[in-house]
Amino acid sequence: MEKKLPKYMKLETNGDEDRVTVTLLKGIKVDGETHQTLTLREPSVGDNIAAREMGDKDSAMSEVILIANLAEVPADAIQGAKMKDYSRLQEALDFLNG
Repeated sequence: MEKKLPKYMKLETNGDEDRVTVTLLKGIKVDGETHQTLTLREPSVGDNIAAREMGDKDSAMSEVILIANLAEVPADAIQGAKMKDYSRLQEALDFLNG
């Protein structure tokens, strides 16, 4: 059974890779500019391994790094997110992980 996405997420299917665009409540600052949406690409096993290595065995930091890499933004931008927005990004990551 396929998961139903909430209204604040939009799935884009493009052959080999899915993407989910997440509408944020507060937005995330990247280079001084506030982004109201972020698009996460579908992670690979290699993405997960790299995030774990970069997170130095800290599972919370590994997840931040993974989300940042998938959204192509700096990890600092994700760390600065308000928890309501971060929860939405976590939900998108869970969806993409299957």
